[in-house]
Amino acid sequence: MRSLRFLLGAFTCGGCAISGGTADLPRDQLAVGRWGAEDRGVIVTADLVHIHIGCTKGDFPGPIRLDADGRFRVDGSYTLRAFPVARESLPAQVSGVVSGRRLTFSIAVNDTVLNRPTSLGPVTVTLGVEPQMAICPVCVEPAAVVR
Repeated sequence: MRSLRFLLGAFTCGGCAISGGTADLPRDQLAVGRWGAEDRGVIVTADLVHIHIGCTKGDFPGPIRLDADGRFRVDGSYTLRAFPVARESLPAQVSGVVSGRRLTFSIAVNDTVLNRPTSLGPVTVTLGVEPQMAICPVCVEPAAVVR
C-alpha cells in the first residue's frame, strides 16, 4: 500500500512544489526543512544538517552552500553504529547535489573502529517528505531542531 501511495503521489504531483514551486527555493544553499524517503531523512536548520540512513546518523554544520550546479561537500561527524547501542561519532564528509526539491547525497566515513573508509549512498530524499524510519527505532532529532 505504501508503494501505491508513493506512486499516486508522484503521478498526481509530478515535479510540483509543496509550497509554491522550486522558484522559491534558495539556489545558493541547502533549503531548511525536512527531506525524506523510506529509511532515510535529512533535517536542515539554519546551522545544522542532521542525517539518518537506516540505523546510522550524523551531523554536519550548516548552512550548506551550493555551487552553481547545486553541488556541495561538507565535513562533519557520523555514527555508523547507532543501534542497539550508539557507538562513537566518526569523522565524515557528506557530498551531493540538489535538483529542485530532490537531494542526492553520499557519506564517506573514516571508520577508525575498523580502520577503513566506509561509504553510504548515494541516496535520494525529497524536501517536504517526512522521513520514514521504519527499520530503525532510534530516529532521534538533534536538540537544535525546534518545531
